[in-house]
Amino acid sequence: MKKILFAASECVPFIKTGGLADVVGSLPKEFQSEYFDCRVVIPKYAGIKEKFKEQMEFVTSFYMDLNWRDQYVGVFKCVLDGITFYFIDNEEHFGGDKPYAGMPWDLEKFAFFSKAVLSILPLIDFRPDVIHCHDWQTGLVPVYLNERFQGNEFYHGIKTVMTIHNLKFQGVWGMDAMKSITGLSDYYFTPDKLEFKGDGNYLKGGLVYADAITTVSNTYAEEIKTPFYGEGLDGLMQARAKDLRGIVNGIDYTDYNPSTDAMIVKNYTEKSFRRDKKANKTALQKKLGLEVDAKKMMIGIVSRLTDQKGFDLIAYMMEELCQDDIQLVVLGTGDEKYENMFRHFAWKYDKKVAANIFYSEELSHQIYAACDAFLMPSLFEPCGLSQLMSLRYGTVPIVRETGGLKDTVQPYNEYEGTGTGFSFANYNAHEMLGTVRYAERIYYDKKRDWNKIVDRAMTADFSWGASAQQYQELYDWLIG
Repeated sequence: MKKILFAASECVPFIKTGGLADVVGSLPKEFQSEYFDCRVVIPKYAGIKEKFKEQMEFVTSFYMDLNWRDQYVGVFKCVLDGITFYFIDNEEHFGGDKPYAGMPWDLEKFAFFSKAVLSILPLIDFRPDVIHCHDWQTGLVPVYLNERFQGNEFYHGIKTVMTIHNLKFQGVWGMDAMKSITGLSDYYFTPDKLEFKGDGNYLKGGLVYADAITTVSNTYAEEIKTPFYGEGLDGLMQARAKDLRGIVNGIDYTDYNPSTDAMIVKNYTEKSFRRDKKANKTALQKKLGLEVDAKKMMIGIVSRLTDQKGFDLIAYMMEELCQDDIQLVVLGTGDEKYENMFRHFAWKYDKKVAANIFYSEELSHQIYAACDAFLMPSLFEPCGLSQLMSLRYGTVPIVRETGGLKDTVQPYNEYEGTGTGFSFANYNAHEMLGTVRYAERIYYDKKRDWNKIVDRAMTADFSWGASAQQYQELYDWLIG
């Protein structure tokens, strides 16, 4: 049996700030248990709910050197849905109420975590064939494995995979501080290793030393080889092109299922959505104080309100959009300028625009179920999960052709009768508005065609099964 260890800074259901947690929590359950023993290790944050802490059992503890001092490492574990999860305990590093404290505090926290991940392995009696590292917080795992562990027979031959969930975040800081924190010698701080524009870079270290690199969609894997998307690492991505592959994320089809979702007003399937989906729309219109009209086209947005997500395009066109025969429902928080922009339009067009400047899991499900279309005009999007959720709920995505959006939303072709959504290529506000208006025209004037788009969207399969198969092939290739 092949042994895989996922190392990450967050994981559902224990702790979550973004899509990374969904991947780390969902993917291990999809592997065939007769071939793969897949386990997960994350920090034991103070913010983990009590009900999970009560299920954890103490395994062992020891002291480990880091930053020229010995630090306590506690190891706990619990089994959930057949998967063994390990938790690395140290109150100094993981005692805050949130997983991340920002730089430079996170540097020491995740250097400690990366080294502890390797140090605990003989003590938990688990020697993985592959350690699958996620994002910059675990970038030092392949580096430490090379630097001090590989010489020990126990560790010899362990392979590493580095997955980039978003290349924008790299763990960059001053080189002297990073040397002091990590205890790595000058040898590792050269331009072909951790050095980056005069600083040190955790993610770069992981990408240099990992045996294989993945990212979360095929298109993004190509994009990050270019200067615009490469965030300064495009040269390294080109150099490692043969070891880089894109595997699109999935979503949990039990959590996101319109036929069983307890958070929505009326359940529906691909067979019954024509009749039942609109009950969710009118319920949401009432709840949010919009004009109640089941025939009115409703467009949803559930997102962090940041430049990356294309909100400057929306801000530029918002007044024009509000002249159309639509309603717009927004859920999310982020940059103050976008929060206030949506609040302003919700005040000015109170029957057409609802601005919910907070986050609610329940309301997000209700928006996916109620809306006719879902707007996601991202500047870049490594994978994106919202468009997968909207497809699942028969809410037609309107996206920009970048990263995972390009890979998962097939643009509507009215001549061939194909497609699961609408898309535009250039990062241009007028092009976005033109695409939204094209979608409006199909919705109002060609309802049968619209319903067929919804049919195709709901039957598209973006569950974790297909992704898991590709990861299994990668592990098999690595282990040989």
